[in-house]
Amino acid sequence: MHRCYTRHRPDEFGHRERHRHGYGRRFGHGGPRARRGDVRAATLALLAERPMHGYEMIKEIEERSGGLWRPSAGSIYPTLQLLEDEGLIRGEESDGRRRFTLTDEGEKALAEREGPLPWEEVTAGADPNEVRLRQSFLALRAAVLQVTRAGTDEQAGRVRELMDETRRRVYAILAEEG
Repeated sequence: MHRCYTRHRPDEFGHRERHRHGYGRRFGHGGPRARRGDVRAATLALLAERPMHGYEMIKEIEERSGGLWRPSAGSIYPTLQLLEDEGLIRGEESDGRRRFTLTDEGEKALAEREGPLPWEEVTAGADPNEVRLRQSFLALRAAVLQVTRAGTDEQAGRVRELMDETRRRVYAILAEEG
């Protein structure tokens, strides 16, 4: 059987991933894509819960979709500006960040929307095992980032050793005969 290998852009650690075309989706590639309208609906739905700034919204959507959808800043911030221009949200400076809240008009627009929440639309039809694996990865990433922010050098070293061992074990699982 012929396998076509191509190079992809570097991942978050600067490594280039090899991807075998035609053998299923790879982590971080080829998942369902959200439409631009979903960003708008997701923004309104999130702001119905509490005031947020743009980066918080990006992280919330990524978490709620199990990592299948992570809107870019280039889609969130123009949407926030558009919603503010339409009078559906209001932005206020707070601690050096612009936090947004729904206006009465925004609450009305949200109430008129029917159907599942935007992140539920993205995960509908997705392999539940893939979603759970992505959620586990996101939780691990958050824990590692917390160590980089608040941990000691000794703790960071122990976590690095644990991650190196875990990576080796993951590759060992992939090498097993199926």
